[in-house]
Amino acid sequence: MHKKVLAIYYTQSGQLGEIIDNLTAPLVEAGTSVSVEKVRVKLAKDYPFPWTADRFFSVMPDCVLDVPAELESFELKEPAYDLVILGYQAWFLSPSIPFNSLLQHPVLKAVLKNTPVITVTGARNMWLNAFVRVKKLIRATDAKLVGNIALVDTHPNPVSFVTIFHWMLHGKKDRYLNIFPPPGVSAADIAHTKVFGESVLTHLETGNWNGLQDELDDKKAVVLNYNLMIIESVAGKIFSAWANFISKRKNKSPWLKLFKYYLLIAFFVGAPIVLTIDAIFFRFFSPKRIRAKKQYYLNLN
Repeated sequence: MHKKVLAIYYTQSGQLGEIIDNLTAPLVEAGTSVSVEKVRVKLAKDYPFPWTADRFFSVMPDCVLDVPAELESFELKEPAYDLVILGYQAWFLSPSIPFNSLLQHPVLKAVLKNTPVITVTGARNMWLNAFVRVKKLIRATDAKLVGNIALVDTHPNPVSFVTIFHWMLHGKKDRYLNIFPPPGVSAADIAHTKVFGESVLTHLETGNWNGLQDELDDKKAVVLNYNLMIIESVAGKIFSAWANFISKRKNKSPWLKLFKYYLLIAFFVGAPIVLTIDAIFFRFFSPKRIRAKKQYYLNLN
């Protein structure tokens, strides 16, 4: 039976497009039994790339508070699909504004109801809070989340913090100062995404999605970093408080600048303190709490 797949996403740098291409390669190679429609959506007033620092931080309140933006009009070839692959980025520990806008768009919502969905993200390294929010957005469309893939920059957190801003502010995925590694998801990890597509193809052909996430996890589609999980669990609440506060100010500019400096201090000073406290009081004494927190972030439902 012929299967129809939609892969829809937004990207500025093109990295998520590469991930989608590799993930869907086995489906495309299946020939006439599977058709893959890829749609790269755009905003009506798109953000600049590379960004300026002020412009990037200016979107924080709307991003954290799920305020949508207008998308360029787009059409889908089919009225229904056997699988929809949703590509997204995490901005400020939240689903990006373009993705949030897409999940509220009537054209996409019309094909998501009762349809199997796989989410895929290419992130610096913190994607857990965003995924929790993505699950809620998907549930609101009555789609059925059957799989999740999270690709990250695997370099140490301070290193990727530097390289991602180099990429964002200069638009180059190269070695900053010829010292730092290239930013973003590595080329090898992007290429490895094809093996996830092979698992997806098997379940697509049978129409049985049971066990897909276990197979993806076995192939390292999702790897949870404990330290980053702890940082995110604290930072998510703080970002929400900042966003709510700034959104109510008439002149947001000075508060956004203050948030920018707060973020630097929190990253290099606050995060190590949080991890030290966790290591002393919680990590080895609360295994049930830790297991529950991991499941909260990783479960599809």
